[in-house]
Amino acid sequence: MRANHLTSRVTRRSLLRALGGGAGAVAVGALATGCGVPAAYVEPGDRAGRDLSSSDKRLTWANWPLYIDVDDDDPSKRPTLDAFERRTGIQVAYTEEINDNDEFFGKISPSLMNHQRTGRDLVVISDWMCSRFVRLGWVQEMDRTRQPNVTKYLDPLLRSPAFDPGRKYTVPWQSGITGIAYNKRRLGREIQHVGDLWADDLKGRVTLLSGLDESFALLMQGNGVDITRWTADDFHRVCDQVEKLVRAQHIRRFTGNDYIKDLSSGDVLACQAYSGDVIQLRADDPDIEFVVPREGAELWAESLMIPDLADHKANAERLIDHYYEPEVAAELAAWVNYVCPVPAAREVLASAKDKETAGLAEDPLIFPDDTMRSRLAIARDIRASERTEFAKRWNAIAGL
Repeated sequence: MRANHLTSRVTRRSLLRALGGGAGAVAVGALATGCGVPAAYVEPGDRAGRDLSSSDKRLTWANWPLYIDVDDDDPSKRPTLDAFERRTGIQVAYTEEINDNDEFFGKISPSLMNHQRTGRDLVVISDWMCSRFVRLGWVQEMDRTRQPNVTKYLDPLLRSPAFDPGRKYTVPWQSGITGIAYNKRRLGREIQHVGDLWADDLKGRVTLLSGLDESFALLMQGNGVDITRWTADDFHRVCDQVEKLVRAQHIRRFTGNDYIKDLSSGDVLACQAYSGDVIQLRADDPDIEFVVPREGAELWAESLMIPDLADHKANAERLIDHYYEPEVAAELAAWVNYVCPVPAAREVLASAKDKETAGLAEDPLIFPDDTMRSRLAIARDIRASERTEFAKRWNAIAGL
């Protein structure tokens, strides 16, 4: 894997996580929770517009920056997307306009709540934000008859999150794990449990993620909680524990993606981390380890959705299915290095003539092995009725 690929990936994660979990989440969330301005729920029968796909071979796709494969010699070319256009004759207007979940929600929510077109046929946002769109009825159910690859190849672990049982409205674009990263050489021992972060030799050398939606699940798992069905009591118990650790100065600080710098410099010995980032860190420092604790870790995704009144729904469904062909999924995975939502892509990569590419098939941070998979779970999302209260408490602890 070329260094420029890896650097690009970490930069995009910085945008995704460092910007995504602050106080703005409460302010924008108020728009959708009835705090002052009630959001408009759209009934299922009112979500579809006139689909122009059969006569208009186009679609508009909004994604995060640096989240698709590009040609090494010509960054304006995107090989997997270009192949779709050649195969189908559908022209894709691909825009890298999503820099933050809440910011993008604020950008398109006025159109959606007023039952107007967004100008986008396909969007990619984090699942915790997807849950808000699904709850409000702002996305359309997909026609799986146009998506045989999704039906066949979607990872079973990602098939039925609590916010979208059966994945009727969303399809994972890429996935990842929130676990623990640590420097094994500097620490001088292994970390196997969430509770290992609270050992005396890590006082002042531990960081946690600052974003509410990014941080809480792993901490609950350390308490033995089933994060698919956690309760308010589980949340407040975690907050009580973290407050005590902050007062004891055990936790150095709360971070966005800047934990990478802290771990690389040695200022921090262990931290909450995202699996995708550790591939870059280990390329620079093989002493960095990523662990899925014995109690488990959170599996998350950023997913594709088709907004209400999209003009090219069928075209968008075909594009989604294109990326679920194992050969295409493998090509994308080799570039972005996230957890691939298409396990069958592993065999494609393993058969590659290039040894470095073939080696990606054995990377558990791209294709988790059976032991790791048995410890992964998708957390239930924070409900609208909970978000303001929970965000207020967590942000006070994290200093946001």
